[in-house]
Amino acid sequence: MTTTSCLYDGEVMHQRLRPVRHRFVYRVFSLYLDLAEIPALSERLRLLRFERPGLLAFRSSDHGERDGSPLEPWVRRQLAANGLGDVDGPIRLLCFPRLFGYVFNPLSIYFCHAASGELRAIVYEVKNTFGDQCCYVFAVESDGRAMSHGCAKGMYVSPFIAMDARYMFTVREPGERLAVVIRETVPEGPILVAAQSGVRLPLTDRQLLRALAGNLLMTFKVIAGIHVEALRLWLKGAPYYPREKPTANGRPA
Repeated sequence: MTTTSCLYDGEVMHQRLRPVRHRFVYRVFSLYLDLAEIPALSERLRLLRFERPGLLAFRSSDHGERDGSPLEPWVRRQLAANGLGDVDGPIRLLCFPRLFGYVFNPLSIYFCHAASGELRAIVYEVKNTFGDQCCYVFAVESDGRAMSHGCAKGMYVSPFIAMDARYMFTVREPGERLAVVIRETVPEGPILVAAQSGVRLPLTDRQLLRALAGNLLMTFKVIAGIHVEALRLWLKGAPYYPREKPTANGRPA
């Protein structure tokens, strides 16, 4: 059976630009799931479990409403609320899987297509380590080449970057390669560049096993890396910005 869903094997890079310089890179693998294909994938794959415990798993409760409800209606509500209710085709989600029952997705991306197949919108779902979540929704006006979307920062993420900041997301529709870049800018200038790259692999039990063997502690490495690199920034003298209490939409009160 031919499916759109696949794996991307690659790496994540973060580079801090000011007032201190700091850079780190780590290997990751990601799922790219067509939401309509999940029932068939659940029947075919043994290593990746859907909505069930497993060594590798995907749960709807890690995304969207975070209550386990279906993701497609939630995504379509986000689109409609941003004037994109006519985007009625396939929705494909780029995210990390659960590993040993745990996952942290700093960024999940929904690629939303028209019924005719062309990419029409992107939903960026950003999470922080405090359990908050914020979504940024954009129409797509290019033909699949690199697309850039800019917006004001809407949620506290790093204790070393103030809320007065802007994001610029640059992404290509996933194909044989994955390329996602986020640039964050403060009034003084660019402060952070984060990027994820990867190579497409078929979503099979064999490829999942290979990806797992090379990234056995990936999800723990992601969250541990965030805290370890934060400590290194603090030791380098980066200014600290305390978190304000978030409101229901993820913005600080």
